[in-house]
Amino acid sequence: MSRSWIASLSAIILFPLSASAGDLRQDAAAVFQPIDPAAVAKQVKNNEITPAKVELGHKLFFDPRLSKSQLISCATCHNLSTGGVDAGPTSVGHAWQKGPRRAPSVLNSVFNGAQFWDGRAEDLKAQAKGPVQAGVEMANTPAAVEATLKSIPGYVGEFQKAFPGDVAPVSFDNMAKAIEAFESTLVTPNSRFDKFLKGDATALNDQEKKGLRLFMDKGCAGCHSGANVGGSGYFPFGVSEKPDEEIRPAADKGRSAVTKSSADDYAFRVAPLRNVALRAPYFHSGKVWTLEEAVTVMAKTQLGETLPAEDTAAIVAFLNTLTGDQPKVDYPVLPARTKDTPHPQY
Repeated sequence: MSRSWIASLSAIILFPLSASAGDLRQDAAAVFQPIDPAAVAKQVKNNEITPAKVELGHKLFFDPRLSKSQLISCATCHNLSTGGVDAGPTSVGHAWQKGPRRAPSVLNSVFNGAQFWDGRAEDLKAQAKGPVQAGVEMANTPAAVEATLKSIPGYVGEFQKAFPGDVAPVSFDNMAKAIEAFESTLVTPNSRFDKFLKGDATALNDQEKKGLRLFMDKGCAGCHSGANVGGSGYFPFGVSEKPDEEIRPAADKGRSAVTKSSADDYAFRVAPLRNVALRAPYFHSGKVWTLEEAVTVMAKTQLGETLPAEDTAAIVAFLNTLTGDQPKVDYPVLPARTKDTPHPQY
């Protein structure tokens, strides 16, 4: 990536000039798109989404036996009841280890340009492999995962159904593809903002409309744009002013750990803001517990502004309109283990 964020940063400076006039909805529609479940298939590459894959991925997402301790599942850190994230600053993983960063939301993650805060996974199937193997998270190995899945006849049958053309359908790669298929269904359409974008001028009240206009005119939309109101592109955290070290820990230099370029120090993938009201605390450190404080921090560190209280309140009101219909997901009944299924290791 090197210095690509510098060119993108111009959007923050230039955007207010083009968004200062004209109809609010038309201006917003030029920058944002509604969440469209029908568009999901276009977002998923090299992995046909089928009902059988989604059903298998649904089970795998909730199955703690993918972890070394058999206590931690994908759903542990990506709780679908709390905005697709867990409720703490950073997740607790294997042997009660605390992770270094806040878990990103799984909701609408299919619309992100890349996965993880530093973008090290290009898609959801690549992302699904990471936590399973991370020592601080699920602490397992591909071989151990495959041994577990192959020991469970119910899973063997489901993998054969989901991947009928594969000679060896039960594999770590196919596990990731099935989880990607399921996670791609976790979208949240029909927010009030979506209804406004589609032409319902009454979907937002006056304060929320003011917040939307401020969000665009102040430059927030220079980074937080598109269907997911963010989730693509990388920007340094601290464009105008260095954040407090508790909010931006000095040891975590973000994207530069991936690109190996000091130009990317403290650059992170832009956080998607869909359903943001449901998933405090905020930022990669998980140290900010209210949207009011998050907006204040971003205005100061990224835009160099101290917003009046009424402007902060208006922007927060707008952010609350980004909550869409939450996916209705049942807890699956998982296939039974056998005498050959590996035992938990703590």
